[in-house]
Order: sequence, then C-alpha cells, then structure tokens
Amino acid sequence: MKIHEYQGRDLLASYGIPVPPGQVIASIEQAAGAFQSVTAGQSSPMAVIKAQVHAGGRGKAGFVRLVRSIEEATDAARFMLTNRMHSPQTPPQGLEVSRLLVASAVEIADRPAGGKEEFYLAITTDRRTRRNILIASREGGVEIEQVAHERPEAIVKEPLHPLAGLQPHQARRVAFALGLKGRHVAQAADIMGRLARLYVEKDCSLAEINPLVIATDGSGGGSGSGGGSGSGGGAVPAESTVLAIDAKFNFDENGLFRHPEISQLADASEESPAEARAKRFNLSYIPLDGTIGCLVNGAGLAMATMDIIKLHGGEPANFLDVGGSATEEAVTEAFGIILSDSAVKGVLVNIFGGIMKCDVIAQGIVNAARGFKNADGSTGFKVPLVVRLEGTNVDAGRALLDQARTEIPTMQAATDLADAARRICAAV
Repeated sequence: MKIHEYQGRDLLASYGIPVPPGQVIASIEQAAGAFQSVTAGQSSPMAVIKAQVHAGGRGKAGFVRLVRSIEEATDAARFMLTNRMHSPQTPPQGLEVSRLLVASAVEIADRPAGGKEEFYLAITTDRRTRRNILIASREGGVEIEQVAHERPEAIVKEPLHPLAGLQPHQARRVAFALGLKGRHVAQAADIMGRLARLYVEKDCSLAEINPLVIATDGSGGGSGSGGGSGSGGGAVPAESTVLAIDAKFNFDENGLFRHPEISQLADASEESPAEARAKRFNLSYIPLDGTIGCLVNGAGLAMATMDIIKLHGGEPANFLDVGGSATEEAVTEAFGIILSDSAVKGVLVNIFGGIMKCDVIAQGIVNAARGFKNADGSTGFKVPLVVRLEGTNVDAGRALLDQARTEIPTMQAATDLADAARRICAAV
C-alpha cells in the first residue's frame, strides 16, 4: 500500500524526523492562505507546491513548482488542480490531482566542490540477503535506479541485523561515507535510526527520504530540489541542520491488520476501479498491457501462466489470483474485473484445485457468463475462453462446464497448461 508524500512527512515527523513546515490544500482558493502560513517569518517568502499523486515524474510534468508570491501560488494551484498529470509513470489518460502540498522552501547548503548537500536515504528489504537494508547515496534528489545503473559505486549499503536492527555505529559509518562532518553526522545518524525503527514498527516494504538535505538557516532564495537553494559556495553554515524534504512509503498489505492508523491513509481515488473492485473481494489483481486475461489460483501458478502465454506468443492482460478461499461470487466478480478491460481479447482460466475447489470455479464461470453484459446490451461472453481444471472436485467442475456449453459457446476445455496456452493464443 502506498501513501501520499504529505502523509509520509507526517509519519516522519511523528518519529521525530525533522521536516519543513507544510500544509495540504484541495482547492485553488486555499493556496493563498497556505502560502502565507508556510512562509510566515521569511524575509523572502518562498514555497514549493507539489501535486499529491502516487506517481513519479512530477517535476518534469510541471506539477512541482517553486513560488514566490500569493499570485504565483494561486496560478500553480490552478494549473495542477485543473489539469491531469502525465508522466512515464502514469496511465495514458494521466492522473487527476485533487490535493496539493504547499511546503516551506528550503535553502540547501552548497558543497565546497560544487553541487548541493542533497542525499538519498532509504530502508527496504534485500531479498538476496534476506535482511532489511539501509541504502544511502550522495546523489540525492534523483532517481536512485538511475544512480545504481550509471554510478553503482555512489551507493552505500548497510544490512540491518534481524534482531538488533540498525546499530548507532552503522549509522555513523554511513554518515561518514556520505561525506558528512561535525554535528551533521550525529543528526543524520539519528534520522537513520528513527527511520529504521519506523520501517520495522509500521511493517513497511519501503521507507525513503529523497532528498535528505543540509538546510541553511532562514530558507529563502534560489531554486533547488524540493525547495529553494541559495547561491554561492564555501563551507556549510554553522546554523545549518539536516532535514527530510520528500518522503515515500510502501507498506506490506499483509501487515496492515496491525496498523489501522496506516490503513486509514489509503487513497481509494488513486486506485483504478478494477483494482478497487478486486480489493473488496480479496482478489490479487494487477493490470498489464496485453490482450489475454488470466484467472488463476495461486501467485506462483499465476506467474507460470503468464510465462507460458508469452512463450506461445501471447501477452497477458493481467495478474489475477483468486486465492484458495474464493467464493462463487468472487469468481464471478473476477470475470467482471478482467472483462472490464477493453483490451482483453480472450481469457485463460487455469485452476489447480487444492483448497480451492474446481466446481466452485466452474459455477463462478457459469454465473459470470449468465450475468455479464456486453456494451451492446447482450449477455454472455463474446471473447474466447479457455479453461483448464485439475485437482479437487475436478470431475464435478468439468460436468458443470459441459452442461453450460450452449450458454458459453466461446468456451474451450484444455487438457493441460501447454494446451490451454496454445488454444488461447491461437484464438486471439
């Protein structure tokens, strides 16, 4: 589960990690008041306005703007709230923006050798070592994947002990590796320790600060990542401090039952209608770009099904795992979700019945065919449907499907998975 940047900043603040003042708005009219509030006391008022969406590429799309007056703040809010955001990480139709973060701009200290004192800091799970890992880099404010590809030596990694967690000496070692000095070492190490505790206590799968900056006192002029940046060079001012500017969090949905306060942060408007429907019926659904819909039980079997579709020249349109305890109603709903995608030209059902019974799947298929309404008002499936059933109650399931052949004329029965993949790829 993802949350918005402003929610992530609030979460950081609740763990004692310093963030600049900010305010969330949902209308153009609120921009003026928010700008005045976050810039109060600044000699040269400056704020940064950011669209709150679950997608990257906001800056290049024009949905992160530095503003220096009420008029500029209002204009920026008007643009963001009345236009859809398009970036490489958004759907083709873009994303509607309903909330903005108005934050105090931060003057980022200069590095003596050039550039700004911006850093990347994150904790995630390293599946190779089966441990949580702290990742840091002096290349803050940019995509860490780009840094890893172009300059892997610029990334510092520190594994966390499963029981002891991040130790103070580890945090200090990372801070020194980032080139921090003096009290900034202690400040950054303290932030790392708090972030590590947050990561574990809230069942995160990613806790990211990008950028973490050394901010000078009296944030004011210039431009920079996540806020303003001053001009000139030289040593970091004595009054400077380490701040978290931007926050990104992902949470393990399997652990959300322990964190109702986190579950409440979910933004249903950021989910597609199909994903929202799937969640209501406890279906694991991920839309893809292909033309062959998949309905499978078990994540491993679902991935194998997608692989064999590609092996036979097809492209899967989705990942959909009905799990082991799906009801007939959930199976019927799964078909509705798959066929709500206009790109779907055929559906492959691949069930290996263990806990999940084949007759339940079969009855769900029949119910879905009877109740499905096409765009022209007719009922029933018009796209090719290939079904492969094996396992618990398979004979009863096949009998149900045989009896329904007149209702589902596009349906074919497959003898095995390879046969099913060949049939559906040929049919579409």
